[in-house]
Amino acid sequence: MQPKNNTRSELNLSFAKYLLLGVFVFSIFTNLLMLVGPLFMLQVYDRVLASGSEATLVALFVMVGALYAIMAILDAARGGLLARVGARLEERLQERVLTASLHRAVFSSERAKAPKGLADLDTIPRTLASPVTLALFDLPWAPVFFAALFIFHPMLGWLGIAGGVLLLIITVANQLLTSRRFADYNAKASHARVLAEQGRRASETVCSQGMRGAFVGRWTKLRHEATERNIGSSDLSGVFTSFTKSFRLFLQSGMLAMGAWLVLQAELTPGAMIAGSIILGRALAPIEQILGQWRSVQGARSAWVSLKQLLDTTPPLAEHVALPIPQARLTLSNVAVRAPGAATPTLTGVSCTLEPGTALGIIGRSASGKSSLSKTLVGLWRPVGGEIRLGGARLDQYDPETLGGYIGYLPQEVMFFTGTIAENIARLAEEPDDAAVVRAAKAAQAHDLILSLPQGYDTVIEGGPTELSGGQRQRVALARALYSDPQLLILDEPNSALDQEGSHALNKVIQSMKEAGKLIIVTTHRPDALSALDRLMILERGAMVAEGPVKDIVKAMMSKLPNAGKVPTPQNAAKDEAPSQEAISHAQ
Repeated sequence: MQPKNNTRSELNLSFAKYLLLGVFVFSIFTNLLMLVGPLFMLQVYDRVLASGSEATLVALFVMVGALYAIMAILDAARGGLLARVGARLEERLQERVLTASLHRAVFSSERAKAPKGLADLDTIPRTLASPVTLALFDLPWAPVFFAALFIFHPMLGWLGIAGGVLLLIITVANQLLTSRRFADYNAKASHARVLAEQGRRASETVCSQGMRGAFVGRWTKLRHEATERNIGSSDLSGVFTSFTKSFRLFLQSGMLAMGAWLVLQAELTPGAMIAGSIILGRALAPIEQILGQWRSVQGARSAWVSLKQLLDTTPPLAEHVALPIPQARLTLSNVAVRAPGAATPTLTGVSCTLEPGTALGIIGRSASGKSSLSKTLVGLWRPVGGEIRLGGARLDQYDPETLGGYIGYLPQEVMFFTGTIAENIARLAEEPDDAAVVRAAKAAQAHDLILSLPQGYDTVIEGGPTELSGGQRQRVALARALYSDPQLLILDEPNSALDQEGSHALNKVIQSMKEAGKLIIVTTHRPDALSALDRLMILERGAMVAEGPVKDIVKAMMSKLPNAGKVPTPQNAAKDEAPSQEAISHAQ
């Protein structure tokens, strides 16, 4: 199946072409109506004052009032249309951008960076609805006003064009000289925001380990560097803006002076002299407005480029044929895994087949590839070699949302979202199935624990750290993993924060899953989690070195120990049914 959208054409405004066409048409009449003031001035000086007709003055004034009312309506209408263009762009892309941001956080090495996609999407509609966008629509009509100056007198026209060209040169210089400083400011400010968020999440470590001073000092240094670049950029941009404003006023005065000279030479009327100064100000107004809000233009442009890069490098999810619920059979064929951003595979040569009702334990030293394999089995990472099949179909043949219902996952780092415990167990479903929530909690041996809380299942927990203990968090998270009645349950270091009671409950969960014909995969450092497992896989330095029944793997490991030749005793023989601490330590 092909992706739902073409990423190269996602970030454009063709979907709103009729709205933009309306803005363009309204801009034509709005800019033409800008000539009402100068023409009114021309008529007053050259006709009313010369004729002394009060009726003519009243008629002209009433007509001007009506035309200005029409201009106000058209100007408000095009501003409203631009706001709707931004709103439609946001509505069209918000789900896509959030999905791409989540995808980038999982599948790239940029997980630690601050997510910018949604912030960029907010910036673009806000800029579209701002006056600077209307100024960009008005800018192409400046030649019309210069042409009007030529109608009055060629010298007035050339003076206006010379001033306009100079202001355009200033605009280009402003872009060239401030864009780099503005980009540096954004980078430093973003780095500071990331550091502040990291400190917020690790506030207990920062405050308890005497790191507060060093942390605040590092953040302050980043903010100081960002502020310096911001001030430098603002100062330079302010110089251009101030010069532009002063030069425009000077140019209008120069236009008035030249007009007065032409009046003295009997080559221009007094009305045309005043009207020419007003028309010049209107022709240069969009340039001045764009320069005055250049930071907004730069910010929108930067957001547009960043958002386009995000969407172009993160294609939409492909459509998949709906597959039936898979049988609980997992096959790994020479699987190789490479972590996002890594140059070489972190895991290679993993092959095994798990039949329904099997529980597999994965052990190994730190950085041996256990978590990498877990993330690959749940579809977070894609294998760079080999294939993984669940129920006969490769994992990438399932729709990701559907696959999440077939595979339950308990990661090492448990995170919750702001909401009730029931909503978190139900995976934030809009209409949670209360019976399924309670069933999952009971299956995770967490039902009584939840009922002991002040509001039971309706207890509200905040995102990130909660008032729950580490063991309680893991048991609630285990209930979330079991909510969809998965065919495969993957537990990554599930008993790292569990006490003896929690470990016993975990073994009961594994046993009940086995009895239901489901698959369980457990990565662990603690041997007490292996008592309910059937098979064992040992990873070492990113490679699978052994896989088979627990008893066979343990015997093989025991045979390599220094006292392997010791004559077995009845007590030792009884222990052969479960892995020993010594064997597990040797395997790891």
